[in-house]
Amino acid sequence: MLGISDFGAFCVAILVFLALPGPGTLALLTSTAKGGFRAGAAATAGLIAGDQVLLWLAVGGVAALLAAYPVAFRAVQYAGAAYLAWIGLRLILARAGGGSPVRIEPRHYARQAFLITLLNPKAIVFYMAFFPLFIDPATHRGFITFAAMAATIASITAAYCLALCALAGLLTARVKTHKRSAVWLSRLAGVFLIGFSIRLIRP
Repeated sequence: MLGISDFGAFCVAILVFLALPGPGTLALLTSTAKGGFRAGAAATAGLIAGDQVLLWLAVGGVAALLAAYPVAFRAVQYAGAAYLAWIGLRLILARAGGGSPVRIEPRHYARQAFLITLLNPKAIVFYMAFFPLFIDPATHRGFITFAAMAATIASITAAYCLALCALAGLLTARVKTHKRSAVWLSRLAGVFLIGFSIRLIRP
Protein backbone atom coordinates (compact mmCIF):
# COMPACT_ATOMS: atom_id res chain seq x y z
CA MET A 1 0.00 0.00 0.00
CA LEU A 2 1.62 3.25 -1.25
CA GLY A 3 5.08 1.74 -0.83
CA ILE A 4 4.47 0.59 2.77
CA SER A 5 5.61 -3.03 2.90
CA ASP A 6 3.16 -4.28 5.57
CA PHE A 7 0.51 -1.69 6.43
CA GLY A 8 -1.29 -3.89 8.97
CA ALA A 9 1.92 -4.58 10.90
CA PHE A 10 2.79 -0.87 10.64
CA CYS A 11 -0.48 0.09 12.38
CA VAL A 12 -0.08 -2.57 15.07
CA ALA A 13 3.51 -1.44 15.70
CA ILE A 14 2.34 2.16 16.22
CA LEU A 15 -0.21 0.98 18.81
CA VAL A 16 2.45 -1.08 20.61
CA PHE A 17 4.76 1.93 20.81
CA LEU A 18 1.96 4.21 22.00
CA ALA A 19 1.16 1.75 24.79
CA LEU A 20 4.70 2.01 26.16
CA PRO A 21 4.86 4.55 29.00
CA GLY A 22 7.16 7.47 28.34
CA PRO A 23 7.43 11.27 28.69
CA GLY A 24 4.58 11.83 26.24
CA THR A 25 2.20 9.49 28.07
CA LEU A 26 3.08 11.07 31.41
CA ALA A 27 2.53 14.56 29.98
CA LEU A 28 -0.85 13.48 28.63
CA LEU A 29 -2.03 11.89 31.89
CA THR A 30 -0.74 14.80 34.00
CA SER A 31 -2.46 17.36 31.76
CA THR A 32 -5.75 15.44 31.92
CA ALA A 33 -5.50 15.12 35.71
CA LYS A 34 -4.98 18.89 36.06
CA GLY A 35 -7.35 20.25 33.42
CA GLY A 36 -9.74 17.49 32.42
CA PHE A 37 -10.43 16.12 28.96
CA ARG A 38 -9.92 19.47 27.18
CA ALA A 39 -6.44 19.79 28.68
CA GLY A 40 -5.68 16.21 27.63
CA ALA A 41 -6.90 16.96 24.11
CA ALA A 42 -4.65 20.03 23.97
CA ALA A 43 -1.70 17.94 25.16
CA THR A 44 -2.55 15.38 22.48
CA ALA A 45 -2.30 18.09 19.82
CA GLY A 46 1.08 19.12 21.23
CA LEU A 47 2.35 15.54 21.22
CA ILE A 48 1.25 14.98 17.63
CA ALA A 49 2.87 18.25 16.50
CA GLY A 50 6.14 17.37 18.21
CA ASP A 51 6.06 13.87 16.76
CA GLN A 52 5.51 15.22 13.27
CA VAL A 53 8.52 17.55 13.55
CA LEU A 54 10.80 14.70 14.66
CA LEU A 55 9.21 12.32 12.17
CA TRP A 56 9.89 14.57 9.17
CA LEU A 57 13.44 15.25 10.33
CA ALA A 58 13.97 11.48 10.32
CA VAL A 59 12.23 11.18 6.94
CA GLY A 60 14.77 13.62 5.46
CA GLY A 61 17.62 11.34 6.48
CA VAL A 62 15.89 8.13 5.39
CA ALA A 63 14.80 9.58 2.03
CA ALA A 64 18.30 10.87 1.27
CA LEU A 65 19.81 7.49 2.09
CA LEU A 66 17.24 5.62 -0.02
CA ALA A 67 17.86 7.87 -3.02
CA ALA A 68 21.66 8.00 -2.85
CA TYR A 69 22.61 4.57 -1.45
CA PRO A 70 19.96 1.90 -2.14
CA VAL A 71 22.31 -0.89 -1.02
CA ALA A 72 23.18 0.90 2.23
CA PHE A 73 19.46 1.36 2.87
CA ARG A 74 19.14 -2.42 3.32
CA ALA A 75 21.92 -2.30 5.93
CA VAL A 76 20.00 0.47 7.73
CA GLN A 77 16.93 -1.79 7.75
CA TYR A 78 18.92 -4.49 9.53
CA ALA A 79 20.37 -1.95 11.96
CA GLY A 80 16.86 -0.63 12.65
CA ALA A 81 15.57 -4.13 13.32
CA ALA A 82 18.45 -4.75 15.72
CA TYR A 83 17.71 -1.47 17.51
CA LEU A 84 14.02 -2.32 17.95
CA ALA A 85 14.93 -5.81 19.15
CA TRP A 86 17.29 -4.22 21.70
CA ILE A 87 14.47 -1.96 22.95
CA GLY A 88 12.24 -5.03 23.20
CA LEU A 89 14.87 -6.93 25.19
CA ARG A 90 15.25 -4.01 27.61
CA LEU A 91 11.48 -3.96 28.15
CA ILE A 92 11.43 -7.68 28.85
CA LEU A 93 14.24 -7.36 31.40
CA ALA A 94 13.00 -4.09 32.96
CA ARG A 95 11.89 -3.96 36.59
CA ALA A 96 9.10 -1.96 38.19
CA GLY A 97 9.63 1.63 39.26
CA GLY A 98 11.52 2.90 36.20
CA GLY A 99 9.72 6.11 34.92
CA SER A 100 10.59 9.68 35.61
CA PRO A 101 7.90 12.22 36.51
CA VAL A 102 7.04 15.01 34.06
CA ARG A 103 6.28 18.51 35.29
CA ILE A 104 3.19 20.10 33.73
CA GLU A 105 1.94 23.50 34.80
CA PRO A 106 -1.72 24.54 34.41
CA ARG A 107 -2.53 26.16 31.01
CA HIS A 108 -0.43 25.95 27.85
CA TYR A 109 -0.85 22.17 27.86
CA ALA A 110 -0.31 21.87 24.10
CA ARG A 111 2.92 23.90 24.16
CA GLN A 112 4.35 21.96 27.11
CA ALA A 113 3.53 18.59 25.54
CA PHE A 114 5.07 19.78 22.25
CA LEU A 115 8.32 20.78 23.97
CA ILE A 116 8.47 17.57 26.03
CA THR A 117 8.19 15.58 22.80
CA LEU A 118 10.85 17.64 20.99
CA LEU A 119 13.26 17.36 23.93
CA ASN A 120 13.15 13.55 23.88
CA PRO A 121 16.55 12.82 22.26
CA LYS A 122 15.71 9.18 21.58
CA ALA A 123 12.65 9.93 19.43
CA ILE A 124 14.41 10.88 16.19
CA VAL A 125 16.76 7.88 16.52
CA PHE A 126 13.68 5.70 16.95
CA TYR A 127 12.03 7.11 13.82
CA MET A 128 15.25 6.60 11.84
CA ALA A 129 15.13 2.93 12.87
CA PHE A 130 11.37 2.55 12.50
CA PHE A 131 10.69 3.95 9.02
CA PRO A 132 13.12 1.82 6.98
CA LEU A 133 11.53 -1.38 8.30
CA PHE A 134 8.22 -0.60 6.60
CA ILE A 135 9.43 0.89 3.33
CA ASP A 136 9.41 -1.28 0.23
CA PRO A 137 12.24 0.05 -2.00
CA ALA A 138 10.63 -1.56 -5.07
CA THR A 139 7.26 0.23 -4.73
CA HIS A 140 8.35 3.28 -2.75
CA ARG A 141 6.70 6.49 -4.03
CA GLY A 142 8.80 9.11 -2.28
CA PHE A 143 6.90 11.91 -0.55
CA ILE A 144 3.55 10.12 -1.01
CA THR A 145 4.77 7.08 0.94
CA PHE A 146 6.20 9.17 3.77
CA ALA A 147 3.10 11.39 3.91
CA ALA A 148 0.87 8.30 4.15
CA MET A 149 3.02 6.95 7.01
CA ALA A 150 3.00 10.31 8.81
CA ALA A 151 -0.78 10.69 8.44
CA THR A 152 -1.33 7.14 9.72
CA ILE A 153 0.85 7.80 12.77
CA ALA A 154 -0.95 11.08 13.51
CA SER A 155 -4.42 9.51 13.13
CA ILE A 156 -3.69 6.49 15.33
CA THR A 157 -1.95 8.70 17.91
CA ALA A 158 -4.95 11.06 18.06
CA ALA A 159 -7.44 8.20 18.50
CA TYR A 160 -5.31 6.44 21.12
CA CYS A 161 -4.45 9.56 23.13
CA LEU A 162 -8.01 10.90 23.19
CA ALA A 163 -9.25 7.50 24.36
CA LEU A 164 -6.52 7.54 27.02
CA CYS A 165 -7.68 11.00 28.15
CA ALA A 166 -11.25 9.76 28.46
CA LEU A 167 -10.11 6.81 30.58
CA ALA A 168 -7.29 8.63 32.38
CA GLY A 169 -8.80 8.53 35.86
CA LEU A 170 -9.55 4.82 35.74
CA LEU A 171 -6.24 3.90 34.10
CA THR A 172 -4.16 6.00 36.49
CA ALA A 173 -5.78 4.32 39.49
CA ARG A 174 -5.24 0.87 37.98
CA VAL A 175 -1.58 1.52 37.19
CA LYS A 176 -0.99 2.58 40.80
CA THR A 177 -2.66 -0.50 42.25
CA HIS A 178 -1.48 -3.02 39.66
CA LYS A 179 2.17 -2.19 39.07
CA ARG A 180 2.90 -5.85 38.43
CA SER A 181 0.38 -5.90 35.59
CA ALA A 182 2.02 -2.81 34.09
CA VAL A 183 5.42 -4.54 34.16
CA TRP A 184 4.03 -7.64 32.41
CA LEU A 185 2.30 -5.43 29.83
CA SER A 186 5.64 -3.75 29.16
CA ARG A 187 7.28 -7.15 28.76
CA LEU A 188 4.60 -8.25 26.34
CA ALA A 189 5.27 -5.10 24.28
CA GLY A 190 8.95 -6.08 24.29
CA VAL A 191 8.08 -9.50 22.86
CA PHE A 192 6.05 -7.77 20.11
CA LEU A 193 8.97 -5.49 19.24
CA ILE A 194 11.37 -8.40 18.92
CA GLY A 195 8.77 -10.22 16.81
CA PHE A 196 8.40 -7.20 14.51
CA SER A 197 12.16 -6.89 14.08
CA ILE A 198 12.44 -10.53 13.03
CA ARG A 199 9.39 -10.55 10.78
CA LEU A 200 10.20 -7.39 8.87
CA ILE A 201 13.77 -8.30 7.95
CA ARG A 202 13.16 -10.46 4.95
CA PRO A 203 14.62 -10.62 1.41
